[in-house]
Amino acid sequence: MDESTSSALSSSPYKCVLIRRQRADSAISFLLIVILVFLYKRKRRVAAYLQSHPCNIVFALISLSLMESHLEKQNRDVLQKSFEEMISTLPKENCWGFPEDQYQYQGFWFTPPFLQGALSAQQQFQAQPTDIILCSSPRTGTTWLKSLTFATITRTSYNDSTTPLLSKMPHDVVPFMEFDHAQFSTNRHLGIPLLATHLPYSFLPRSTIDSGCKLIYICRDPKDTFVSFYHFIAGHCKSQNTQPIQLDEAFELFYEGVSLFGPYWDHVLGYWKASLERPDKLMFLKYEDLVEDTVLYLKKTAEFMGYPFSSEEQQQGVLENIVKMCSFDNLSGLEVNKTGRHREGKGNLATENNIFFRNGKVGDWKDYLTTEMAQRLDQRTLQKLSGSGLSL
Repeated sequence: MDESTSSALSSSPYKCVLIRRQRADSAISFLLIVILVFLYKRKRRVAAYLQSHPCNIVFALISLSLMESHLEKQNRDVLQKSFEEMISTLPKENCWGFPEDQYQYQGFWFTPPFLQGALSAQQQFQAQPTDIILCSSPRTGTTWLKSLTFATITRTSYNDSTTPLLSKMPHDVVPFMEFDHAQFSTNRHLGIPLLATHLPYSFLPRSTIDSGCKLIYICRDPKDTFVSFYHFIAGHCKSQNTQPIQLDEAFELFYEGVSLFGPYWDHVLGYWKASLERPDKLMFLKYEDLVEDTVLYLKKTAEFMGYPFSSEEQQQGVLENIVKMCSFDNLSGLEVNKTGRHREGKGNLATENNIFFRNGKVGDWKDYLTTEMAQRLDQRTLQKLSGSGLSL
């Protein structure tokens, strides 16, 4: 993460509001400590008082709870207002059939919920050295990578018939940093240090670098990425009873870099360059390689994460069992992934689980892009990646 990015973040008005919120929380905690110390020093008189006035202490605790709730609501309101004021100054586009505008912030495009989640994570998420963060741009293999890594890490706790992947979709067992970082400590306590993010590398919280935790990034041929993303957005629009845009219009937006967490090439390059600088902390994967030899790359991924497969496990076919369990055919056929909903009750974020499972094939773009479209996208990819040593 470069110094200009850190400087921009540290001076943002959004951070100032978060600091005020943290100070208010600290003030409440301090007040509770003062009360407890006061009660302890006067425990005999307090005990006698409580015997004759037991309702007063209950009233005091209720009052503190109400005060905390009131301050929390005030903080949320101020934070929301500050965020709305901030995004009102940003370049925006109403596109892709989203019900809300997309905003360009520090070179990348976000919808308001994702941008607000990104800023919150930057200021509040504290990575631990044992954390493993799965990073990706949308529709590049995120769901598959989550299932493979989750099954690998939990293989001694669950088997094929007890794994949570049978009753929960991968996005529900591996939370997203942008939305779920506050609840992530629960997973840590259960010995599952997996977290995911779509954030560009330059947007990652500073602690993800300073802590020495491990990152795994997966990318994909831009042509397949675009086609998969288009169908995902179209499916989401239909579930929300809104009209999806035409493929050729979506193509021009993607080509110009106007897509969620885009430009896509900038997203990929951020992680690629970081993987060259920190290969022991950032593993860079290509979706096509993972498809071609899933067992080999799962073995490499397990070693990188610090959960290597033993010789005995390899002889017993444990890798092959995980690959089979996490295959597209198996996951897409599970009832939870055919009929369930992700982020139910979260407004526009609520998504039908089945649209996360379309076909997972390499080269699917051939059925949707014209020769001219494919050539233009290939040329843009060559231009963007020129001199980086990376090819897609």
